[in-house]
Amino acid sequence: MSSDNQWSADEDEGQLSRLIRKSRDSPFVPVGIAGFVTVVSYGLYKLKYRRDQKMSIHLIHMRVAAQGFVVGAVTLGVLYSMYKDYIRPRFFNRYKK
Repeated sequence: MSSDNQWSADEDEGQLSRLIRKSRDSPFVPVGIAGFVTVVSYGLYKLKYRRDQKMSIHLIHMRVAAQGFVVGAVTLGVLYSMYKDYIRPRFFNRYKK
């Protein structure tokens, strides 16, 4: 019976608090999301002034730019994580001895 009354963090955690927690764990994910939204918004804005360019070509360019921004943010996140986990401890442990 006592197992029914135990509190679980997953039950009370809302979407916003989960996003904030995950943003602290990996800060480049929100940067990638924001860049994606920015590129898509700019591409949709420029859709009105594309002149004689085909719609499919415009959408392909917009998709490639948005994906490039997200891949760049994820790559920076991986490099930062590698630095934090492997390179920085190696230098700080050398000077502490």
